[in-house]
Amino acid sequence: MTARLARPLPYATLAGFVLLLAVLFGVSYAAGSAAGPVAPGLHRVGGATTGSDGGSGGNDGNMGGMPGMGH
Repeated sequence: MTARLARPLPYATLAGFVLLLAVLFGVSYAAGSAAGPVAPGLHRVGGATTGSDGGSGGNDGNMGGMPGMGH
C-alpha cells in the first residue's frame, strides 16, 4: 500500500502566506527601527507638506546648452 498525502486546504495555504507576510513585515520593521534614520540631519524646510509648490525649483523642460531641444 502507498500512503496518500493529503492536499492542504486553499484557506490553510492562504493563511500561511498571510502569516509569512506578517512575519517578514515585522522583521523588516524591527531591522529598520534598529538601524535608525537614514539621514538624521535631513528634514523638510518650509511649510509645504504636499507635492508641488507651484514649480519653483522644478524641472521646466528646458535643457540648457542644447540648441534646438528646448523652448
